[in-house]
Amino acid sequence: MSFINKLISNAHTVNRLMDVVDKAPQWRKQLLAKKNELRGGSFRDAAMGMCALVAAADGTIEPDERMRVAGLICADPVLNNFPADELRALFDDNCHRITTDPAFGRAHVMQQIAKAAGKQAEAEAVVQIGIMIGNADGSFDQAEVAAVREACQALRVDPSRFGL
Repeated sequence: MSFINKLISNAHTVNRLMDVVDKAPQWRKQLLAKKNELRGGSFRDAAMGMCALVAAADGTIEPDERMRVAGLICADPVLNNFPADELRALFDDNCHRITTDPAFGRAHVMQQIAKAAGKQAEAEAVVQIGIMIGNADGSFDQAEVAAVREACQALRVDPSRFGL
C-alpha cells in the first residue's frame, strides 16, 4: 500500500511541477513588464544568488552548466539593466563560494537572496528567475525545486504561490 501512496504522491508532485513549467511564459511576460522596477542592487544580487543556488542544487556545478546559466543571465532581457560582466562576476563569485566551501558559500548566497526580502516585486521576480533557470535544461528536478523553496523562505514569499 505504501508503494501506491508513493506513486500517487509522485504523480501529484509531477503534475504540480508541470503547472509551474506551463506558467513560465506567463511569468516571463510579468518579468518583462516589471523590468523598469527591477533596477536595484538588491535585486541584482538576489537574482545572481538565486542563479548560483539553483545551479548548485544537485551538489555540483559542472562547467557546462555554469556556462549555460551564465549565457542565460547575459541574454536575459530582464537582467540587461545591469552590465553583463558585472552579472557574470557576481554569478561566478557565488558559484566559487558554493563549490569552495559549500556550507559558508550557501550561507553567503542565501544572504544575497535575502536582500530582496520585503520588496514584493523584486522577491517575486527572483523566485521566477530561479524557476526559469531550473527549467532551462527542460528538467526542473526535485533538488532545484527544493533550492527555490529554500530561497522563498529567505525572501518571505509563499512557495505555493508559484506551485512549489
